[in-house]
Amino acid sequence: MRGRPSKPLPIPDHDTKPYWDGCLRGELLLQKCSECGAYRHPPSPICSVCLSASSEWVQASGDATVYTFVVVQRAFHPAWEGEVPYIVCIVELAEGPHIMTNLTDVDPDKVHVGMPVHVWFDQASDEISLPKFRPR
Repeated sequence: MRGRPSKPLPIPDHDTKPYWDGCLRGELLLQKCSECGAYRHPPSPICSVCLSASSEWVQASGDATVYTFVVVQRAFHPAWEGEVPYIVCIVELAEGPHIMTNLTDVDPDKVHVGMPVHVWFDQASDEISLPKFRPR
């Protein structure tokens, strides 16, 4: 008998490796432009505000609010069949950027736009921890 299919995981590249390394340590990192101070996610080599290539990695607070969400009632990949229903959402971080993630530890009927949430990390493999959010 074959086991359950594995979930696809992110593959870090040059631009995203510091982000995923931070997640593995339990830190939500964002790039902050050294020129204009804008935070950005997803990681990129230039600032979308001022086009500077100069940035630093800073730890985010982990606080966010639900910007939008959907409750998935049907698994579109066999690896998620045992998890439905689950919540996919976009959260707005306190620092400004939006992140697509999962919302956990909440009844899907209780989720609402504007709900305050906080990050936690789900270790999916030895190399990858996924940032997920739960109600504050």
